[in-house]
This record gives sequence, structure tokens and C-alpha cells, in this order.
Amino acid sequence: MRGIERTALPANVWHLLRRNALERPEVAWLDFFEDADVLTYGDAADAIARTAAALAGLGIGRGSHVAVMVHTSRHYPLTWLALAALGAVTVPVNYGYTPRELAYMLDDSQAEAIVIAADLVPVLEAIEGPPRLGRDRVVVVGADLAGYPHRLERLTAEARADERLLGTFELDQPMNIQYTSGTTGMPKGAVQTHRYWLTFGRVGAAQFQDRLRRMLIAQPFYYVDAQWLALVAAWQGATAFVARRMQASRFLEWMRTHRIEYCNFPEVVSRQPPRADDHMDHLVVMSCYSHRPENYRVYESRYGGLARQGFSMTEVGCGLYVPMEADHMTGTGTVGIPVAFREAMVADAEGRPVPDGEIGELCIRGAGIFAEYWRKPEATRAAFHGDWFRTGDVARRDADGWFWYLGRRKDMVRRAGENVSAVEVEQVLRGVPEVLEAAVLPVPDETRGEEVKAYLRLVPGASGDDALLARVVAHCEANLARFKIPRYLTWVEDFPRTPSLKIRKSDLIAAAPDLRVGSYDRVERRWR
Repeated sequence: MRGIERTALPANVWHLLRRNALERPEVAWLDFFEDADVLTYGDAADAIARTAAALAGLGIGRGSHVAVMVHTSRHYPLTWLALAALGAVTVPVNYGYTPRELAYMLDDSQAEAIVIAADLVPVLEAIEGPPRLGRDRVVVVGADLAGYPHRLERLTAEARADERLLGTFELDQPMNIQYTSGTTGMPKGAVQTHRYWLTFGRVGAAQFQDRLRRMLIAQPFYYVDAQWLALVAAWQGATAFVARRMQASRFLEWMRTHRIEYCNFPEVVSRQPPRADDHMDHLVVMSCYSHRPENYRVYESRYGGLARQGFSMTEVGCGLYVPMEADHMTGTGTVGIPVAFREAMVADAEGRPVPDGEIGELCIRGAGIFAEYWRKPEATRAAFHGDWFRTGDVARRDADGWFWYLGRRKDMVRRAGENVSAVEVEQVLRGVPEVLEAAVLPVPDETRGEEVKAYLRLVPGASGDDALLARVVAHCEANLARFKIPRYLTWVEDFPRTPSLKIRKSDLIAAAPDLRVGSYDRVERRWR
């Protein structure tokens, strides 16, 4: 993979797309299969150029900040990439946001316009206080609305592409302000440049040996995942099949129907009953982030492709990966070695590397990581040791250079002098067939400093009775050292979540003054 560092990147993302349009205009790039809507590379470049001309006609250009709040369809990637071609900056907005959340995004990002689905305009209109944007700065997608003069489809149909508007800037021009989930406060906007996105896409293609021709995107485009995979496909001239939304019950059907070679595989999909046609000869590789280590070999046997772990995040893109050829590391729990353009180390609180085998904070550096947190210089400074980005994640490295992810820095339980990784305990808990999701937290304890508590969400139809509780405890005793076994356990119907659907543990902690109340105490064998 390191060889790609010697190859120059295109001048910007538009140049990558234009090159594909010239070399393979008839090849399908994005196939929105549920809508029978296929964009070839040639179609996409033409539509991007016309969309860019339409937006330029509204005064949007280099450096403009534009929020995009659109459902998964051709309009999201075309708008995103049209803005990129102009040198403007996209602010992706979760289409599930409330008026309060949307108001924060518009204010913090200093958006001067918004492209928004017609059915989401009421969210914009419900924002309290003075309007954030005049109606002439709102571009509606999907329908004509009274009082809103600009509809994207009409503007684009009437526009004439002008190559002179496109790609007249360099790699370090900002392209996105991508907001993080905000698990411990209001979201921060990571400024991502064209270099970030080109590097992210190039490394993604290279880690799978540039072999992929048919990929599945089941994540919404307001996350980095779908944007990244669209560019991974573009680097290889591949086709990405795009679902409207993630549906675990249909995921394997999509893979079979479209002969998918690569996907980001959700662990919950594996809970479906085995079928005779589970094994897919066309499947090459699956990304399986933070799955239980014992599942990787099972996946490879059951589904046919390689199962690979890695480490990515909004601020750095791809950071670590397990190479396809590293079969001896499958299922070991490692998140791999640094990808091209990246270095990684495990550091102490002062940013000094710790010896191999010791636990510390994972730090990453290299060309094309995010530029800054938008309008938050103190947060930006705090996020770095020099040029090393502090991921906030706990890790260790072995003597051979392989890294192990142990959880968020604040996602550890310190029990009687022992560090307990919440991620490890959660993986073990999900090994119980009835457990769909798990969240592990520290509970203050006078004797041991902290004790381990587990919140368990069960699969539909499962009963949280004493028999299941006994099986959970027995499973933990068989798979965890005694100091890691949760002392306190409780059932939940669902979890509080961030906008990206991650479990918001801060809300669980704040839900009660005493987290022991309402829990089963494994040591005292009673419900508190």
C-alpha cells in the first residue's frame, strides 16, 4: 500500500470525477437500486457541472458554506460534489435533526444557504427566533413550495455547464465541515479538505488492493461512510449500489441480488438464521468494525469473503487496517497497522510514546487529516500533541507493530487498579444470542474505586428473566477475567443515542444519581 504515496493526487476532487467521465463515461457509478436510478460516470460529471452552474447563479462560490439536508438519492452526492467543484464547503446535516439541532448547525457553521428536501422544510421553519436564512437562500429538493423561489431540479435543468467555474483551486481548499456526534457536548465541525477526501478514497481503494467493482452503500450521505465509499468507487471505476436506508433484514438480499464484492457489514445482520445461499462466491471482503473477534472466521466461512477490521474516524479518515493478505491476524482483535499517508503511536498524557504492550492514547498523523475544528481554536489545540492528532481512544501496540483498540479514553472502568475495556466486555456480552446491544459503564465503588455495570438490549421476543440473567453471567465467567465481569446488569428497551445512532453513554450516567438502583447485583445476587 505504501507505494501509492509516490503517486500524485489529482488537483482536487472534481479532477478525479472528470477523469472518470472521460475514461469510462458509460460505466455505472452510483446505482440507487430501490429507485431504479443509475448515474454513470459520464452522467454524474454532467449533472455535477450543471448543478454547480445553478448554485453559482445564486452567488455560491469558493469558500461559501452551504448546508445540505437531503434524503438519500442522487441529489445528495450531486449537490455535495457540485459544491466541491466550485470550491464551496458542504455542511452535511442529518435529515433526522430537530429544529434546535438544525439551528445549531446553521449558526455554528455560518451557512449562507441550505439545500433541503421539501418535506424537511417544516423543520427549518420551526426554528425559534429570527429566520437563519432568507427564503432566497433556501434551495428546495423534490417539490415546488409556495414562497420558496428556488427548486434544485428546475435550476439544474435550466443551467448550462461552465468548465471555467470548476476545479480552479488546490488540494487544501476546504470541502466539508463535518460535524462529530457530540457525545460529551455540542458537536464540533471538522474541516475536511480536498486532500483529506482524495487521500481517504485512495487509501480505501488500496487497502482492498483496487480489486473492487461492485460495492454496497447502506449508510446515509450525511455521514463520512457513504461519502467515502462513493469516492472509493470512483478511484477504481467501480459501481456503488446505494440503499435508501439501512435495513438489516434486507442486507443479505441486497448483497446476493447485486453480487456485492464489498460492504461495511453490520454485526446485527449475522443474527439472521443461516440459509443455504448465505455463501457468496462474488463476495471479496467485508469491513467489520468492532465486531466480536470470534465472529471474523465465522463470517468468512458463512458468507465467503474476507472479514477485516480497521480504525477510522471523522478527523483522520482511514488510520489503521488489517491487510487482505494478513490471514494470520483474522479474529485476533487487532485493528491493524497504519495505512498509507499515516503514522500511528500509542502515547502517554504528555504525548510521549509508551513501550510496546503498554496502554495509552492512540495518536495519528499524516498528510490529509482534518485541518481544524471550525471556529474552535482551543479544541483544535487540545486535540494535538504537536502534529499528532489525539484520537481520544485507548490502544496498545505489540512488538510487531500491530495495534489493538481498547475503547474511548473515557470509556474505561478502573476497577481495583485494573483497566477494564468497555469495548471488550460489550463484545463478550453480545456473544449471548439474546443480547442485541450492550453498553458498559463504571459505577463508583468505595472499595474498588469503580465497578462494572452493563446495560443490555435484547433481541425482539427475548425475555429478560432470571434464566437469561444466569446465562449472561455464565458466558462472562467463561470469557472474561473475574475483574472484568459486570457486577451490575440491567435490561433496557433501547438506548439514548447520538445523531449518528451511537449509544450516548453520558445520558445513561446522568439518568440516575445512583446507577446501582434498578440493577441486578451479581455479587449480592439480588435486584437493588
